[in-house]
Amino acid sequence: MSPEDRLARRRWLILSGIRVAGTAGAMLGMILAARAQTTGPKVLGVAIVLSALVMIALVPASLAHRWRSGRS
Repeated sequence: MSPEDRLARRRWLILSGIRVAGTAGAMLGMILAARAQTTGPKVLGVAIVLSALVMIALVPASLAHRWRSGRS
């Protein structure tokens, strides 16, 4: 495998790992919000879901843009 292929594979794994971690965070937030009895944990669960969705949407796109523009 060439160095370029290794770099591309490593970056793809990083992007995939970020998406998986964001999905797991969103699921955790949904479970927390669904099982909460009071308002505080429900708000925390919703905040976790929203931050995980932002992470899923923005972090891979910004990393891909950063890597595409040549800055490491």
